[in-house]
Amino acid sequence: MSQILQAIRGMNDILPEEAELWEQFEEAVRDWLRSYGYRPIRMPVVEPTPLFARAIGAVTDIVEKEMYSFTDSLNGELLTLRPEGTAGCVRAALQHNLLYDGPKRLWYQGPMFRHERPQKGRYRQFHQIGVEALGYSGPDIDAEMIQMCQRFWDDLGLKNVHLELNSLGQTEERQAHRAALIEYFSSHAALLDADAQRRLHSNPLRILDSKNPAMQDLIEKAPRLLDHLGPDSLRHFESVQVLLKDSGIPYRINPRLVRGLDYYNLTVFEWVTDSLGAQGTVCAGGRYDGLFAQLGGKSQPACGFAMGIERLLMLWQGAGGKAPPQAVDIYVVHQGEQAQRFAFRVAEGLRDNGYSVQLHCGGGNFKAQMKRADNSGAMLAAIIGEDEAAASEVTLKPLRESIEQRRVAYDQLAEAIGELLYEWDDENGGI
Repeated sequence: MSQILQAIRGMNDILPEEAELWEQFEEAVRDWLRSYGYRPIRMPVVEPTPLFARAIGAVTDIVEKEMYSFTDSLNGELLTLRPEGTAGCVRAALQHNLLYDGPKRLWYQGPMFRHERPQKGRYRQFHQIGVEALGYSGPDIDAEMIQMCQRFWDDLGLKNVHLELNSLGQTEERQAHRAALIEYFSSHAALLDADAQRRLHSNPLRILDSKNPAMQDLIEKAPRLLDHLGPDSLRHFESVQVLLKDSGIPYRINPRLVRGLDYYNLTVFEWVTDSLGAQGTVCAGGRYDGLFAQLGGKSQPACGFAMGIERLLMLWQGAGGKAPPQAVDIYVVHQGEQAQRFAFRVAEGLRDNGYSVQLHCGGGNFKAQMKRADNSGAMLAAIIGEDEAAASEVTLKPLRESIEQRRVAYDQLAEAIGELLYEWDDENGGI
């Protein structure tokens, strides 16, 4: 016998019980984003590789090490499974001229792909909610996005999620900071690891994002970008903070927060927790005013964030979140050729009346079928034997309450079920 094939490491199956929890979470996401005026957009999972090299930055871990890239065998085009969603969303906005009539608030969800070492909360195929406000320039949208996140944590009942905030300023300010970093790290070259040495002149800001414990003291003493911000950048950053304070949202300024993508400027933020071990970031984002121009379009201000679904689900479950049992209303039991044909008609008729119905398939005697009906979680069993089929009747048996079963005509079935459910609710205090 050949070996059973397994899923790719770090790319996980989501089985029915867990998938039901995902559906409940996704429904909460849709309601939350709709309440802030965001509309859905869906982009391809595969994009041209140059899109990410230009948007994310060629000298980043994502582009250098983590992307799933390949050459199209038909036309030789370089393609990549998307490692994040913002670049694709901006590409779509440019390609379809979405901002022709003003700013847009958009959101999307779906799988992203990075070739990383799988661990708890960090997978090679992972799922994100992405939220993008395109065409908005003021600090108000930055603050509102952060406020949105706080509302969602409150909706989910999450307590141990904290906000970290920083500003990356504008290009000329980062250039001055870059020069200061190169000078500083060059004077301590013997303490740099291989990654830091490689990035010293190409992208020294990435050194600040290093997780190497041996370099943390050196990084802590490095020049701070906040000290290089000009009046306009400082004013923007201070305005964001004022709005957060007005909203009662606590935060910590983290001058080492640089994000892992090169397209950010001005406000950047992360929501972090210590409840998930090493994978502490559950949501992150910021402003990326230069990305439209980087991708060949007219310059547009923009701000956005992404949240990891897997990590948030772990937090939500830890806070007591769970999906209510999903069961059909009625399980149709039948035996005999005429009964089976009538059962199909009954099941479809009940669905026409708005009930969810599971029709028994696969044969078996009444005892075995009733066991399936009970295990299904259905409230009622609709039992059809040859006698019922001949008389165009159905026997209704309540499965969750001690209410007498009754035999009703097919044309009175929907009304009888409604009466049974009303009787059941009345006995349970209107539940």
